[in-house]
Amino acid sequence: MPKIHQLSERAGETEKITINLGPIDLGRIDLLVREGFYSNRTDFIRTAIRTQLSSEASAVERSTERHRFETGLFDVTRAELERLRADGEVLHLRVLGLARIASDVDADLARATIGSISVLGSLQATKDVKAALADRIT
Repeated sequence: MPKIHQLSERAGETEKITINLGPIDLGRIDLLVREGFYSNRTDFIRTAIRTQLSSEASAVERSTERHRFETGLFDVTRAELERLRADGEVLHLRVLGLARIASDVDADLARATIGSISVLGSLQATKDVKAALADRIT
């Protein structure tokens, strides 16, 4: 079974997101930045998101358990998938965090050994592997 590594709340890898804000909200953020409460807009937004996630922590935990997600960094290596194929097993990934399929995993091996992928967070894999598993990614 691939290994799960617990990620810290402020893990080094990040994903870029885009948000749209109205001019008044943006102005309020800029005012707080100007007054020194935050170093920049991104610092404010990250802090706001972390505060909200912290206030909803018990709901997130209950949902994670209900949906049986593994939380953290999930690395899938070529060797692990080859072992699964040899054993006639299929992997079903359910990850809250980061799932990485090694770059040396080809599309054929991925299709033969990965039955489904559900990732809340980020999935890293080659374009070929993502295309091969497109019908299995939810």
